[in-house]
Formats: sequence, structure tokens, C-alpha cells
Amino acid sequence: MNKKVIFSVLFLLVSCVEVLATIYNYRVLELIFKPLIAVTLVLLYLVNVSKPSFWFVSALFFSFWGDVLLLFPEDFFVLGLVSFLITHVIYIKIVSGYFNKIEISTKILSFLAFLMYFSVIVFLIKDNLKELLLPVIVYGLVISMFGTTALLNYIHNKTTENLWLLIGALIFILSDSVIALNKFYSEQPIFSSVIMITYIVAQFYICKGMIAKSNLKI
Repeated sequence: MNKKVIFSVLFLLVSCVEVLATIYNYRVLELIFKPLIAVTLVLLYLVNVSKPSFWFVSALFFSFWGDVLLLFPEDFFVLGLVSFLITHVIYIKIVSGYFNKIEISTKILSFLAFLMYFSVIVFLIKDNLKELLLPVIVYGLVISMFGTTALLNYIHNKTTENLWLLIGALIFILSDSVIALNKFYSEQPIFSSVIMITYIVAQFYICKGMIAKSNLKI
């Protein structure tokens, strides 16, 4: 069994245990396995590429700290938000480097689509945000930019790997939306498992796209 298969299986096992721990509220397993998602994803990425991207590994580094900090949302929610904000800024930097000329009208329309979606979420949760209103708005604008960048990248070049990056970005936005609704609108038991599943799938698709992109350059 080669390293690629080993780390693929390891990532799958870690992800499954974390999802089950979330569903059945096994706090000890969550504390152990949630941080391992980013760790195993980095390992999976490294064994699949010859020339790793410093920026992508950095993004997963901040994702790791975001996962750790959000294990204690009552104490470190804003710090966790900042960690993932940095992750998305790095993702924007990476993906924006894959395309050049896009018509300004296409850029505006793409961003407006994500901005309208974000505005609906903010409208629903605004009454419960209080002092978190500004941080959440900043975070929402950044992740909307990530979605816009991934969409523009796919419009520019409709390849499979660019589609994977777009899918990852869209599912990441969905995951963060459910977090916002769960925390600031209406807490539902099913939301925790939805958040974790969508987060894992989003990061996996982004990683899958990055592996394909890296191997195309060789």
C-alpha cells in the first residue's frame, strides 16, 4: 500500500470519527479528531505533489488553528473567525493567480450574487450579533470574495480542477452559513453535523483541486 492510499484512508477515518463524534456529542473524540482534519489533509496533499504550495500549506495551518479555537466558541469565537478569515484570504490569493483578464461586468455580477446571498444571512442574524456585527460582516465579505474568485477562475477556464475549487468554495460558504444560522438565528441539533460534514467536504475538494493544479505544472 503506497503513501497516497495510506493518507487517503487516514483522512477518511479521521473525518468519519469526527463526524460521528459530532453527531453523538462525544466531546473527548471531538477534541482529538477535529484538529486532525487539517493535519491529515496537509499530509494527503504533501504525498500527492512534487512541489508543494507554501501558501496552500499556510492556509491549512490557519485552518488547523481555526478548528482548535472553535472547539471553545464561548471563549475564542473571534480568534477562530480570524484564523479562518486568514485562510480565506490565502485561498483568494492562490485562486486569483490562476486567471488574468476577466470583464469587469462579469466580476461585478459574480460578486453581487455572493453579496446578495450574504446579505440575506446577515438580515436573518443581525439582531443577535451585537458586538460581533462588524467581525461577521468583514468575514462574510472575505468569504464572498473567495466564492467570487473561485467562480471567476472557473468561468475563465472550465477545467475539472477549477470546478473542484469552485465546489470547495461554495460548500465552505454553505458550511459557514449554517454556523451563522446555528449560532445567531436558531440553534438546531442537526446543524452541528451538517457544519462538520460540509466543512470536511469543502476542504477536501479544495485540496483535490490544489493537488491537480500542482501536478499540472510538472
